[in-house]
Amino acid sequence: MARIRHIALVVKDLEKTAAFYQKALGLKRSEMSEGPTARRIYLSDGEVNLALLQYKGETGSGLKNAGDFVGIHHFGFQCDDMPKQQAAIEAAGGQFFFDLGDPDDDDFERKFKDPNGIIFDINWKGWTMTSSKLRPRKAASRKAAAKGGKSAKTQTKKTAGKKAGAKAKARRK
Repeated sequence: MARIRHIALVVKDLEKTAAFYQKALGLKRSEMSEGPTARRIYLSDGEVNLALLQYKGETGSGLKNAGDFVGIHHFGFQCDDMPKQQAAIEAAGGQFFFDLGDPDDDDFERKFKDPNGIIFDINWKGWTMTSSKLRPRKAASRKAAAKGGKSAKTQTKKTAGKKAGAKAKARRK
C-alpha cells in the first residue's frame, strides 16, 4: 500500500508562493534549499509535503523549457517496499523515468510516468516535515531498501528488484 505524502508545484517566485500558503493555510515551511535539479521550499500540514520548485533544466523535470512551466508537476507516494511497489507500477503500465539522488541519500526518490505521461514518485522514507518521515538509517540499509529498477545502470530492473527484495526480506528477519 502506498500513501500520498508529497505534491510538487513549479512556481515563478518561491518566497512569495511560500508566504501565500503559510498565511492562507497555516502550513509550516522549511528554508529554501538547492538540489541537483531544482531550488525548493517545502511546506507541510504535518501529513503531506507541498514542494515548491524551480527547476534548473530538463534533467529530472522532463520539461524542455523548465522556466516556462508553472503548475502541478508531480506527486509522491510513500511505500513500504520499493521493489514490490516498482513491480506493481510497471505491471500496471507505468514506466521508470528518473532517480533523484542516490539510494544512499535521505531524500532519494524514484520517479515514474503513468500511461498518460504524468510524473509521480515513490520512496520508503517519507518527505521532509511529514509525520511518517523515517529517521536516517545506516547507508547499507537505505541502499538495500531503495535498490530496484534502473537505478543502477549495470543491473536490469528485474535483477535489481529481486536482489533488493531479497536483501530487504533478509533485513526484516
